[in-house]
Amino acid sequence: MKDTGKAKKGANTRVVKEKTSKVVDKDIKKRKAVVKDAKPKKQRKSKKATKAAKDPNQPKRPPTAFFIFLDEFRKSFKEDHPEAKGVAVVGKAGGEKWKDMSEFEKAPYIAKAQQKKQEYDKSMSAYNKQKQDDEEDDEGTPEESDKSKQSEINDDDEEASEEEDDDMDD
Repeated sequence: MKDTGKAKKGANTRVVKEKTSKVVDKDIKKRKAVVKDAKPKKQRKSKKATKAAKDPNQPKRPPTAFFIFLDEFRKSFKEDHPEAKGVAVVGKAGGEKWKDMSEFEKAPYIAKAQQKKQEYDKSMSAYNKQKQDDEEDDEGTPEESDKSKQSEINDDDEEASEEEDDDMDD
């Protein structure tokens, strides 16, 4: 039988792999340490920091027809099921009931939602007008710069010196 030498090659490659893996591991640790020192850490901005601050005077958005229904449904559901304490249970039951309702049954809630939407639109337009007026007031009366004040003072000085010159001429 001929020896193909595959067993010897396999044994040799294992030895080579072990030697190279030890060397590679040492190099990797060194490289990782260098990379960690070189790269500055990224600081994540929280959602609250990136989000614009909300004006507390801005009117709240009106509830939808479903949420108006859910307010009424929640009261009746808690009376019927006092043992149910989870919010999810009430919401799920309300959602199922809303889906089962006909358009005729939903009509009063839709009408209330439209009425609240109209009230919201009116208050929002008044809010926007007030906001624009406030912005115009801030821009409309700018403070006088020091240079303009300085020029007025210099103009007064020049007029006074001209009057003195006229008095000396007489």
